[in-house]
Amino acid sequence: MKRLIAITLASLASLAALALGPVHAQQQKTVLGIDAAKKIVAACEARAKQEGWNMIIAVVDDGGHLKHFSRMDNSFRKSIDIALLKAETSSGFPRSSRQMADIAKQRAPGIEHVPGIVIFGGGMPILTGKNEHIGAIGVSGGTPEQDEQCAQAGLDAVRGELGLK
Repeated sequence: MKRLIAITLASLASLAALALGPVHAQQQKTVLGIDAAKKIVAACEARAKQEGWNMIIAVVDDGGHLKHFSRMDNSFRKSIDIALLKAETSSGFPRSSRQMADIAKQRAPGIEHVPGIVIFGGGMPILTGKNEHIGAIGVSGGTPEQDEQCAQAGLDAVRGELGLK
């Protein structure tokens, strides 16, 4: 019994030493918060209303997980899927969904056939001034150019707050 207690105490001491060993500095990362995501969507909606566009807007974090979403009145139901795919594409690659078309043509023919990747405008990464990839926005409901203009309006609304590129 004494031997079992001694082994148990030695094991616990070893675990404690490992847990309390050298402490490494943790790297801090900018996170896309819900308030910033809401501001992005609100600015995008304002631009869409000004132009008479009926948009679907999806903002995701750097893992592609939905952070905030809006479906404007009279928007197309299938644009929900498209906006989410655009956001997920730009979250998975720190590039706009339009840039993915160039990549598909020049470096990765066939990438457009990979499930979850779209190669037309409306998805944009959210990159800080330090080039941290913290999320993405996907917009659908207009032409690819209109979708991009709407997404850019959203990003511009938080440029100073998040130190965006």
